[in-house]
Amino acid sequence: MKIILLKDIAKVGKKYDIKDVADGFALNMLIPRGQAQAATANAIKNIEILKATDLTEKKVQGELLAKSFEVIKNITLNLQEKASDKGHLFAGITKERLAEEILKVARINIDPESIKLEKPLKEVGEHSVTVEASGKKAEFKVIIESK
Repeated sequence: MKIILLKDIAKVGKKYDIKDVADGFALNMLIPRGQAQAATANAIKNIEILKATDLTEKKVQGELLAKSFEVIKNITLNLQEKASDKGHLFAGITKERLAEEILKVARINIDPESIKLEKPLKEVGEHSVTVEASGKKAEFKVIIESK
C-alpha cells in the first residue's frame, strides 16, 4: 500500500516521503496513529505544496538564525538538575530542552535539529554546544549544576 508519511518514522522514512509498506502495517499502525495517510492523487498534490512551504519556511528560519549568531555566542545557559553524588544527571539534557531554554533566555527560536549534539548532556559541569545553520556556526555555553 502506498502511503505518505506525516512524521519522521525510524526505519520507514522521513516526513512527506511516499513509501510502499505492507497493508497491515499501514492500516493498523501508521494511519490510525496519524503518522501517515493513503497516497491518493489529491493527497500527493497537497503534500507537494506542504513540502514546498515547509522547505521555504526552514530556509527562512535558517537565515534568521544565522543573523542571530552574535547573540547566541554570548549566551550562557545555567541549568540546575538532579544529579548523583558523582555528578551524573538522572535525566539527560536534549537538543529540544536546549532550544526551549534559548527561547526563554534570548527569545531566539531555534530548530532543535540546528543544535549539534551527538547525545544528551548527562554530566554536571560546563559544556560547549554548537549551533549550525546556513553554513555558519556558533557556540554557546551550558553550565549544569546539581540541585
